[in-house]
Amino acid sequence: MTAVLSPQQYVQDKAAASGSSFYYAFRFLPPPRRAAITAFYAFCREVDDVVDEMRDPGVAMHKLQWWRGEVTSAFQGRPTHPVMQALMPLAPAHDIRADHLQAVIDGCEIDLQQNRFLDFAGLQHYCHLVAGVVGEVAAGIFGRTQVQTVQYAHRLGLAMQLTNIIRDVGDDARRGRIYLPVDELQRFDVKAQEILARQAPWGYSERFTALMRFQAERAHRLYDEALALLPEADRRAQKPGLMMANIYRTLLREIEGQGFQVLHQRTSLTPLRKLWIATRTHWRGR
Repeated sequence: MTAVLSPQQYVQDKAAASGSSFYYAFRFLPPPRRAAITAFYAFCREVDDVVDEMRDPGVAMHKLQWWRGEVTSAFQGRPTHPVMQALMPLAPAHDIRADHLQAVIDGCEIDLQQNRFLDFAGLQHYCHLVAGVVGEVAAGIFGRTQVQTVQYAHRLGLAMQLTNIIRDVGDDARRGRIYLPVDELQRFDVKAQEILARQAPWGYSERFTALMRFQAERAHRLYDEALALLPEADRRAQKPGLMMANIYRTLLREIEGQGFQVLHQRTSLTPLRKLWIATRTHWRGR
């Protein structure tokens, strides 16, 4: 007979199973904040999995609509899913609002409705929903006291999402998706078909490398801008975000060092290396 997991154990297992860099940062939080960020992250994983595991777009859209209803019901005091049952008792203390969760669902809907972005403005809007809002909620859970920290969180979320996009060019192409803006592909004379084919030698042309270098330079610039926005008064509380920034930026540098070989492989850092980066950031505070 299978034991029924408590909502708290469910979200813990969901977060741990993802293997995400976020999980390593959570470990350094005091238990109440760790419980809140784990439950919120589990929600993000649940709705993201609807898209990642999509077989039928219609079914996936139906599932996202179910989650919309579940969020509304949960904030009216009637959560039914274990993720929402774990999250709702913690939401008021950390200013986690229904519109935050609905924005994340909005971002997942974009994934179902389009597989290209015409320009960076369109991509940035998508990143705002799936990463900027997530960063804002996370910063609140970590202990934000300054208004400017929200700007920092959004800028950092954008930088990290762009890092994900760079890392996942090949994986996304396998699913027929290209997140690199169409006008930037045109600027560097890279054909969508070259990316979708994911083949050497012309897949790794000088044109492609120049395009990817442009993407990486923008991400680095956003990391620098984010760190410059973080108020000193919130620096200590925001250490988990700094841990994630350092892990993601190390990953970006790894990809750069490999010459952007992202079409046929997915670069990753080992769990031990992620833990070391998180621990070092905890000690140094930056």
